[in-house]
Amino acid sequence: MTAHGIVNTPVFIPVGTQGTVKTLSPKELEEAGVEMVLSNTYYLFLRPGVEIIEKAGGLHKFMGWDKPIISDSGGYQVFSLADLRKITQEGVEFQSHIDGARHFLSPEKIIEIQVSLGCDIIMCFDECTPYPCERDYAQQSMELTLEWARRCKKKLDERCSSPNRQWLFGIIQGGMHEDLRKRSAEETIEIGFEGYAIGGLSVGEPQDLRNEILEFTTPLLPEDKPRYLMGVGQPEELWEAVEKGIDMFDCAMPTRNARNGQVLTSTGRVVIKNAQYKEDFGPLDPECQCYTCRHFSRAYLCHIFRAGEILALRLNTLHNIHYMVKLFKQIRQAVEEDRYEEAKREFLRKWHNESS
Repeated sequence: MTAHGIVNTPVFIPVGTQGTVKTLSPKELEEAGVEMVLSNTYYLFLRPGVEIIEKAGGLHKFMGWDKPIISDSGGYQVFSLADLRKITQEGVEFQSHIDGARHFLSPEKIIEIQVSLGCDIIMCFDECTPYPCERDYAQQSMELTLEWARRCKKKLDERCSSPNRQWLFGIIQGGMHEDLRKRSAEETIEIGFEGYAIGGLSVGEPQDLRNEILEFTTPLLPEDKPRYLMGVGQPEELWEAVEKGIDMFDCAMPTRNARNGQVLTSTGRVVIKNAQYKEDFGPLDPECQCYTCRHFSRAYLCHIFRAGEILALRLNTLHNIHYMVKLFKQIRQAVEEDRYEEAKREFLRKWHNESS
């Protein structure tokens, strides 16, 4: 239970980096069954700025969304914008990708920003360890993340003493080294957080290696606290991760791919912009009851995408969000009915379009 409502887990969290899930309104998200969205501290700090969001009454009012919000601390942007930043023990000095202005963000500043935004769940500032990297760098990165986690926790404790304050999650790093992951988990748990995220995955490593690290790391985390896998959202991978004990996921893939003409269906991915769908008058996914699938054919969706119509991006995105919400309902039901293995096998059979 968060300050803005209950979130049923396992859950998929759509990415709304700049206070919006691209192409969709909050009403459409709510009608699709979305329970939580993710915003990004780095981007909102740069534009429109924390002061404006505070004047609006917080991020929920500013973006017209009254359900839970989780905020990314910006650690991934430190990783992805490597050419524009300099990391020190104190924090990160970086150059804005928008206007070139220079800024400095410390763990304490990151907490202040997230508290001001009013998000329900906030994240510690971390350094997302790149792949590949030398072991020495992975260790330094992990130790820096631990130090920043201690400072984040201290700052939030100083800023907010209320039992109803925002939940703060710690982030486990350590690259692809099991001993570093173990130390990171143990020392992060010792600091004490309301939830724990596994970071530094889905950064270019092979899927088999990602699965190994996930299978090793997840059991190290408390079962009575939410366990959050950051940046992973491929449907076939989600079943595996839930089976390993993950409760929360976010990923830009479903919405980004939708805008690029790739949609998720019960029988696998469909690249709707491909010419093979120009005369396909069937629904996008016969098993889906979203607005897109009830009203439009694959031929129409192919036509408007190839014509460059904005509606194509909206309809594709709306479908992919519905797909992800429905997928997690299926996953939760399988867990509740104690038929997870059977349900996973059935999903994968249809996903890979294999005959029974």
